[in-house]
Amino acid sequence: MGSTSTLSLYSHPKISFPAQPLKRAREAVGGATNDCAPGVLFPATPPYISRRRCWRSKSLVVRSDGGPRRPASNRRVYKQSQSQAASFPVKEIASFIVPAGAFVAITFVLWKLVEKILLPKPRSSSSLENKPSTQGMKWSFSPGTNLLSGFGAKVERESRQRLNELAKELRAFRSVDMSGINFGDEGLFFLAESLAYNQTAEEVNFAANGITATGLKAFDGVLQSNIVLNTLDLSGNPIGDEGVKCLCDILVDNAGIQKLQLNSTNLGDEGAKAIAEMLKKNSSLRVLELNNNVIDYSGFTSIAGALLENNTIQILSLNGNYGGALGAAALAKGLERNKSLRELILHGNSIGDEGVRALMSGLSSHKGRLQHLDIGNNSISSKGAYHVAEYIKRTKSLVWLNMYMNDIGDEGAEKIAEALKQNRTVTNIDLGGNNIHAKGASDIAQVLKDNSVITSLEIGYNPIGPDGAKALSEVLKFHGNIKTLSLGWCQIGAKGAEFIADTLKYNSTISTLDLRANGLRDDGAIRLARSLKVVNEALTTLNLGFNEIRDEGAFAIAQALKANEDVRITSLNLASNFLTKLGQSALTDARDHVYEMTEKEVSRADDVTDSERSSLFASFTLFFCFFLSQMHADGCSNYSVWFYILRKVIKQLYKKKLTSYRTITKDQTRKLIKIITTNKIH
Repeated sequence: MGSTSTLSLYSHPKISFPAQPLKRAREAVGGATNDCAPGVLFPATPPYISRRRCWRSKSLVVRSDGGPRRPASNRRVYKQSQSQAASFPVKEIASFIVPAGAFVAITFVLWKLVEKILLPKPRSSSSLENKPSTQGMKWSFSPGTNLLSGFGAKVERESRQRLNELAKELRAFRSVDMSGINFGDEGLFFLAESLAYNQTAEEVNFAANGITATGLKAFDGVLQSNIVLNTLDLSGNPIGDEGVKCLCDILVDNAGIQKLQLNSTNLGDEGAKAIAEMLKKNSSLRVLELNNNVIDYSGFTSIAGALLENNTIQILSLNGNYGGALGAAALAKGLERNKSLRELILHGNSIGDEGVRALMSGLSSHKGRLQHLDIGNNSISSKGAYHVAEYIKRTKSLVWLNMYMNDIGDEGAEKIAEALKQNRTVTNIDLGGNNIHAKGASDIAQVLKDNSVITSLEIGYNPIGPDGAKALSEVLKFHGNIKTLSLGWCQIGAKGAEFIADTLKYNSTISTLDLRANGLRDDGAIRLARSLKVVNEALTTLNLGFNEIRDEGAFAIAQALKANEDVRITSLNLASNFLTKLGQSALTDARDHVYEMTEKEVSRADDVTDSERSSLFASFTLFFCFFLSQMHADGCSNYSVWFYILRKVIKQLYKKKLTSYRTITKDQTRKLIKIITTNKIH
């Protein structure tokens, strides 16, 4: 009984109890007398006697069931023989076996049922699962790399499906971004087949995919024949010098790739030498980016030598390398005879004053037309600024100059400002983070007084303070052509914000204003809000982040935006301030109001007829003449009052046709402001 109650993980043969043999056994022992009472499971005799009798009677029962039915005479003989022998408890044995067998059968059925429900069905193992696993943990989610053995088949199927989708994209779209998928070397081999027959994709981004030097061999025989693909980005892949050498051997005969990006690829001097050799023979490459690598003086020298022979490269970016002063000097020699280079980006190479001196000397002898120069974060002081200023005076092509995060100070700012007075090509200048104070800001402001070419000025991260803001505001109020003004982290405070706010009332060119992290607080925000109530169609982007502005300042700005029907602000940034949900809600309502007003005005733009425009323009002309006569009669003593009256009358004159007021008289209004300013000055 004890053994039948134990569960097993193995299958058991089925046990059955035929009814007929048991019946015969009962009939055979029905008239015999024994020590066991009928219907009792255990006999009254001692256990050892009953066990012996049970085994003997069991053998008898089996034999009686084995042959055909015997006649009654034989049965009587059998009964007589049984009466002579000791009586055996056959009936009690049967009553013992039946419950035991039933228990075994029920237990077996229950176990099979539980086994079927709880244990999973065995699956047919894939070829990948049958492979012996190597030691250690291995995991990845891309083909071409090791996988967890338990997820191998599933991940492989998903990866193959994903790669098939990417291959379809290569055949369907002009520009395909596959960055950060981590498909590895085998994935690149798979996708290279699609590139081999590519007739669509022109720009492909394979950045940050775990591609090594081995994977780049997939391009062999593919890029040589592909003339459709013109942009290839392999940034963020650890291909190293070996991979770059392999790629350059392939690109020597390529006539399609025009832009190659190899940023952050662990590229060193040996790889730079391979690129230089490729540039000497390749005539299709226009843009080469080698940012954030480990190229030293030797690599710079190799690239400089290639520039002497290559006349097709237009943009060379070497940010975040280790060129130093010697590398800059070597590069300068290569630039002297190069005619094709348009943009040179050397941000973060520690070239110093000596390096910038050599570089400016080479650029001054440069026979091409360099338009974009980035020498930011290169430890340049006021001495180096002098050489930059001399180059600015001579250049006739430079448009964009970045000297961000150097240390030129007020002295260097003064030299740059004097050079800009003689330059009429530079439109964007970045002098942020150069330890410039109020004096340097004042020198730069004086340049803007007579220079209408500069449209973007970045002097953020300089402690110019309220005085520096005042110097800029006085000039920009009526002069210059600045469209983007960045004054973030300049410590101007609420007082400086007041000067800027006064400028916004009259300036008609500034569209983007950055005042982040200036400690404006609510006082400064309220002063700016006053200027936002005035008609200003130019300002579209205002950044006031990190200024410790609370709900009071937010309410003032929101009310100003709602009050000004002509506001054109489409981007207002108040992130990282101390606003609660109330302040945020007020600004949200103001934003929705501005958006709604803008949509209404745009929808009415086509409703104004030519006759209405002519009538409105005639009315404005008559009033303008009257305004000038009255202002001259007053002697221009109350200029601000007269200008305020002019604004109010114009708004009333075009109240019903605000759209036509903007579309027709925008230029006339600007001319009016300049005329009034001239009259005031003289």
